[in-house]
Amino acid sequence: MIDDRYVITEEERKKILANVFYSLEPLKLKVFSAKEKKKIVILTKIAEKFESDRSYTGKETDAILKEIFDDYVSLRRSLIEYGFLDRTADGSKYWKRG
Repeated sequence: MIDDRYVITEEERKKILANVFYSLEPLKLKVFSAKEKKKIVILTKIAEKFESDRSYTGKETDAILKEIFDDYVSLRRSLIEYGFLDRTADGSKYWKRG
């Protein structure tokens, strides 16, 4: 659940992005932080790689995430847990929420 505890200023966001990503274009993640504020900033940035109003197969989703970070499974799980992506029960289709 994301609430007021995770209000992030633009200055904080920029600092986090600079510290956790090798590059923003192409998007390459150094470390997937366990700290909640950092995790939210990271997931928000990664979610930008997915188009709204489009569904992705599991393979397409994994391909996008593999380009960003080796542990793409953790990214995918967190994107779903934090409500950035949703999926069918069988995991065959993914889409951006919101």
